Parts: sequence; C-alpha cells; structure tokens
Amino acid sequence: MTEDMNNDEMEFEEKVPITEEPMDMGNVTDDDKLWALLAYVFTPLIPIILMLMEDKKDRAFIKAHNGQALVWGVLNVIVGTVLSVFLCGIPSLLMWLVAIYWGWQAYQGQEVTIPVITDFVKQQGWA
Repeated sequence: MTEDMNNDEMEFEEKVPITEEPMDMGNVTDDDKLWALLAYVFTPLIPIILMLMEDKKDRAFIKAHNGQALVWGVLNVIVGTVLSVFLCGIPSLLMWLVAIYWGWQAYQGQEVTIPVITDFVKQQGWA
C-alpha cells in the first residue's frame, strides 16, 4: 500500500503545473532590465519618457513593467501626497521603497505582480 501511495504522489507531483514561470518575453537584454528598474525608481517621469522612445516602447519586457510603474507612480503622487500632509511624508517614502523593491525584481528579470494594478494595466492593454 505504501508503494501505491508513493507512485500516486509521484504522478500527482508530475501533473501539477509550476505557477511561477519566468516571463516569456523573448530575449530580455540587460538594457531592458535597467530601463524597467529605472521606471519603478523614478516613476512617473521615466515611464513617460519610455513611452516616447520608439525603440523602447514596443519591447515586451519594458512594456510589461512600464505600465505598472506609471500607474504606481501616479498613485504615489496622488495618494502619497495627500497622506503625507498628515503623516510627515512617511507614506510617500514607503511607497517609493516598495517601488525600489519592485524595480530590483524587474532588474533580476522577474515578473512583478502588483495587486490590482497589474490586472488593471493588462485589461487596458498597456502590458
């Protein structure tokens, strides 16, 4: 009976798909990763500049991160500024630190999933 359970467990493990696959973005260059990092760290300025650069705006990796970074930056400016008035700038600083973390993940070539924002950007067709 133990052998049957082990075989069943092995079969189950083989059938379970891996959920955290790397992004299928074709050939991601170091330049793409650097622009994605800069988009998160210096949002919303760099994402706007990237949208104007013809050779960068259509790169799949940059496009996936750029839309998220832009929406996050706009939220940071609006929400962070309003809350910072009452909380001495702490919300904006925390939001910026989170963006640096996401930028570092993008620089490592990983897909960044921001709750609500990622789904919104994909539904709009921006990523």
